[in-house]
Amino acid sequence: MPSAPCDTLRRQGYQFFSRTSTAALKPCMWCKRALTGGDMCYKHQFYGIASHRCVQLTPTLRCNQRCLFCWRAVEEDVPEEEECPPETIFAGVQKLQKRALAGYNAVLDNTVTEELWKEALTPNQVAISLSGEPTLYSRLPELICLFNSAGYTTFMVSNGTNPAMLSRCHPYQQYVSLAAPDRETYLSLCRPFEDSWDRIRESLVLLANRRSAIRVTLVAGLNDFAPERYAALIQDSGAMFVEVKGYMYLGYSRNRLTRENMPEHARVRAFAELIAAACDYQIRDENRLSRVVCLERMT
Repeated sequence: MPSAPCDTLRRQGYQFFSRTSTAALKPCMWCKRALTGGDMCYKHQFYGIASHRCVQLTPTLRCNQRCLFCWRAVEEDVPEEEECPPETIFAGVQKLQKRALAGYNAVLDNTVTEELWKEALTPNQVAISLSGEPTLYSRLPELICLFNSAGYTTFMVSNGTNPAMLSRCHPYQQYVSLAAPDRETYLSLCRPFEDSWDRIRESLVLLANRRSAIRVTLVAGLNDFAPERYAALIQDSGAMFVEVKGYMYLGYSRNRLTRENMPEHARVRAFAELIAAACDYQIRDENRLSRVVCLERMT
């Protein structure tokens, strides 16, 4: 594996599961905040997930899109020599999470209680969402099964371009991103290697009859229009939840977009209301700090 890109990622806090793959974990900002007694992320508010016990990881950094709003360095590929076995990822989670959080040890950091530190060292939630597209990892169903069998809850975030793989995966909650109301917007905003719009629509339909969520990332001036088209796609999906979330001007996305592309929460809320009005969903909750509104399907 080339050293330069990986060295950069390591400096950013990535912990790699092997020297020949790009499988990695990195605690998110909310994990560290919760560990020091601060706020948890909106997933705690919406779904009861304890942020300090959540592991954010990816089985591969490969991706088949170059989304303008992605905060990752999507322009620079990190090739991998081979895929990391599911057993290696599963076995390394607690060790690498502890290493990544080492500076927050309750003995060293007086803002961290012994109770929170012990809980953080026994994570019970895995978010397969760090970077890359997880469905490009050929052994993803096995990996999810390992975590499920060990009592973890698993949230898996996909761009929806690989419905055949999605159909084989059974995480606790399946996310599919819906970044556009139509094919033309999708191609310009997500910049896929090949047109996958029809496959994304197929993936959305797979969300029915399972615990699932659609993630709509609103980018002001680029995809924040035609709420009725989003509503039609969401209605056909049967997904349990929809998260309408504002794009955040962070990371490498600042090289592609401007601060003006980041919508205020009021705009996100108003757009979510328009979507809800055009389909069988209602607003369930919202988090102003993260600029996200959660819709729930009405039964």
